Amino acid sequence: MAKIVSLPQAVSDLVHDGDTVALEGFTHLIPFAAGHEIIRQGRRGLTLVRMTPDLIYDQLIGAGCAAKLVFSWGGNPGVGSLHRMRDALATGWPAPLEIEEHSHAGMANRYVAGASGLPFAVLRGYAGTDLPTHTSTISTVECPFTGERLAAVAALNPDVTVVHAQRADRAGNVQLWGITGVQKEAVLAARRSLATVEEIVDELTPVPGAVVLPAWVLDAVAVAPRGAAPSYAHGYYDRDNAAYRKWDAISRDREAFTRWLRTLEDA
Repeated sequence: MAKIVSLPQAVSDLVHDGDTVALEGFTHLIPFAAGHEIIRQGRRGLTLVRMTPDLIYDQLIGAGCAAKLVFSWGGNPGVGSLHRMRDALATGWPAPLEIEEHSHAGMANRYVAGASGLPFAVLRGYAGTDLPTHTSTISTVECPFTGERLAAVAALNPDVTVVHAQRADRAGNVQLWGITGVQKEAVLAARRSLATVEEIVDELTPVPGAVVLPAWVLDAVAVAPRGAAPSYAHGYYDRDNAAYRKWDAISRDREAFTRWLRTLEDA
């Protein structure tokens, strides 16, 4: 059952050097506060998994936390490239970075397979691309009923998944709504899981389209107001588009990034 603890305690307990870590959230409810705490605690050698690595993974890579990135698209949404990721790939600064690239559909199916306790998932995909020749977790299988050749992707079971949500109750049940992406599947696929939330409430009142993660699928819940900023939390605050534009200049320059990192670590 989920324990309600502080964010520093949750990260200390659940995220270890060398872990495979998924911080999921698609445009919305991106767990920035948790990612920043991972940086502050100096985790190293992480395999970072995310369908759309954006600013938070650029920051983790630039801080030297990552050894490998498993992803399906990487960029600063609406702005441009992830310059800390590009620097790590091109020059190995601050540490060499290995990559494993998939399609969005492939990543989503990998989480579903992991959540379902299956060794792999099957989909129609990757045809016409060279990703299968570069990615060992993509293969093909023959349908036993039709003989059709289909793509197969290995299940994804992170050591720890971190998500952000709007609220939790005092028993540790978590409720999120709006664009929910693959958060549910990523949590169910993980060996350990953490949800940061905007607030703790006495009762989770129904919300149309809401997903409830019951306390028994989570290890910890931590209150982190504005924990998704500069992304947004539906019903709580909007996306800070200016912060995404500002990040482009910070991330282009190692000295500017290093100054930003010192500010974060001192916060």
